Amino acid sequence: MNKQEIYDFLKNKDIWYEITEHKAVFKTDELNGIYLPYKEYNAKNLFVRDDKKRNYYLITVKGNKRVDLKDFRNKNGTRPLSFASENDLMNITNLIAGSVTPFGLLNDNDLKVTFCLDKDFFNDKGIIGVHPNDNTATVWLKAEDLTKIIQEHGNMVNIVEL
Repeated sequence: MNKQEIYDFLKNKDIWYEITEHKAVFKTDELNGIYLPYKEYNAKNLFVRDDKKRNYYLITVKGNKRVDLKDFRNKNGTRPLSFASENDLMNITNLIAGSVTPFGLLNDNDLKVTFCLDKDFFNDKGIIGVHPNDNTATVWLKAEDLTKIIQEHGNMVNIVEL
């Protein structure tokens, strides 16, 4: 799905969302100086794989958090993890580096990726901000709706403490 298809998908599912268009952003720190209505709910996404290239994970955390892959491995019982290649990212999610987002899992037709979402997104307003498969916008929606979308697609979803 491309950006417009994501918008249409959300509209057809009757899911509340807001869109913030902005310049292309490849890293979380590039959001400085860009107005975001729910900045504290913006997501950072890490696309990782295990050492055997058998299991892939999309780890999504609040933008101000750091992820220790060794700690994640220990808490979640995975094999050793490292960042997946740009080729794997493209082949599995049809995304390029800098555009990683949970919506990319809707392109994961073989259901190779487990979605690991930081439980902190369910606190307070329950909002999350992610790219719509394009890094020139942020879509704000309820974290509960996002997890439901990914589960309905067929990917495994884990709510994790990070």
